[in-house]
Amino acid sequence: MGKLDNRVAVVTGAAQGIGKAVADKLEAEGATVVGADVQSGTTMQVDVSKEEDVKRMVEDTVAEHGRLDVLVNVAAIVPFTPWDDVDFAEWRRIMSVNLDGTFLTCYHAQKPMREAGYGRIVNIASNVILAGTPNLAHYVASKGGVWAFTRALARELGPHGITVNSVAPGLTETEGVLAGKHAEAFEFVQMLQAIPRRAVAADIAPAVAFLCSEEAGWVTGQLLVADGGHTHN
Repeated sequence: MGKLDNRVAVVTGAAQGIGKAVADKLEAEGATVVGADVQSGTTMQVDVSKEEDVKRMVEDTVAEHGRLDVLVNVAAIVPFTPWDDVDFAEWRRIMSVNLDGTFLTCYHAQKPMREAGYGRIVNIASNVILAGTPNLAHYVASKGGVWAFTRALARELGPHGITVNSVAPGLTETEGVLAGKHAEAFEFVQMLQAIPRRAVAADIAPAVAFLCSEEAGWVTGQLLVADGGHTHN
């Protein structure tokens, strides 16, 4: 018996990294998982910044599986941009996926959840909202928005049997991180963590799975930080 037997879950950003690890974990716990990503290789190709894509994602999931119980928002752009290089176009590029995308998926996914009187929404934030990490001002703002939106949405949707929570990972070894300048930060970050090793995507997935489960029915509007104790002070 898994924690998520007979549940239908949509996971965005599921092609790689934390999104793939979450999709795999939810599937292992018994869920039917619809993976969505702007890249190919998932159940659906979806750009979460485009409303027509998100609407299609939810409608097709409900049409095929008859329900939508769980939404996990992992899709995000993680830039490395010094403040002096953040112009408005770059700001909007990050916001459109990270914050607009979270709004759009929550907006459309909550409709079938409300009709069923049950739902679990988990939005991936980041521990940068606690650390104020440099070269990420627009990313920090977007993820701060995700966390604040999570708190507000939990209030709005609680009466309908829907919980809304956030998980904040720290620096995690994923394909995306290793391909960019953030890869150089692991040694420094490990010194700040209570657990001195690199995080991998599979470290984040169990925290998400818990919040997606029946067991987390009395937990909503919360930020669960999974960063090895980096920001525990």
